Amino acid sequence: MAHKNKQNYSPYKARKEKAGVSLRGQAPTSKRDFKPEQVYSIEEANDRFADIFRNHQFECSHEERRKLAHFYHLLMKNQEHQNFTRLLKLRDVAIKHFIDSLIITEMVDIKFPLIDVGTGPGFPGIPLKIRYPQEKILLGEGVQKRVEFLKTVREELQLENLDIIGRNINEYFVYPVQSVITRAVEDIPNTLRNVMSCLQCGGHVYFMKGPSVDPEIKMAEDLKEFYQLEQDIAYDLKHTQNQRRLVVYRKIKNAPLPEDPDEEVE
Repeated sequence: MAHKNKQNYSPYKARKEKAGVSLRGQAPTSKRDFKPEQVYSIEEANDRFADIFRNHQFECSHEERRKLAHFYHLLMKNQEHQNFTRLLKLRDVAIKHFIDSLIITEMVDIKFPLIDVGTGPGFPGIPLKIRYPQEKILLGEGVQKRVEFLKTVREELQLENLDIIGRNINEYFVYPVQSVITRAVEDIPNTLRNVMSCLQCGGHVYFMKGPSVDPEIKMAEDLKEFYQLEQDIAYDLKHTQNQRRLVVYRKIKNAPLPEDPDEEVE
């Protein structure tokens, strides 16, 4: 039954792009060839990852590294036709996709179930699933070719307890989770609104952002009744010029559920 209470403030009605248009879902503007020059075998990638991770003082078990190498191989094999990533060198994938996806586990204590919103070809959700094989993880992705790729990865890597949600996550998605994580380009306030119905009170949203995220944090102050900014951690990826910010919000209050657009208001 649709909700009729219009007196309480609803964050869903405040959805405005105050800082420009989101780039999520737009077609690439360049026709560059994103075919990798070389695709290493799983065994070769595994050996090279061992050296890269050691040089970056990044701890990774043999089983985790093996599955990351398998994931890399699938990603590069499909890259020519799917254009999943602009990172085509093995070292860049290892550092800017895999280490970047997993380094936050050294900074925060993630609770499960967890949903990765706008996961694309699986970042950071697939590496996190490899690290936490027993935990429940959901991957939200609205682009069908990426959804099919994620299903292939799940099957090839034999990842259990991994659900793939083949649509964009919005306020009508109600599967209860303890944590939300995203590397997608959608701005912070829009994501906070989109996960309002699925994130349990007391749960956290982890935004993996670049250094220039302050305007988005400012915009998110409109939602301070529902979310509290808990952490803002600046960090670098070792031996690179890449600066990162991990911005963490805690949900402190539930909002009334939005009206189902498919329901008739009585």
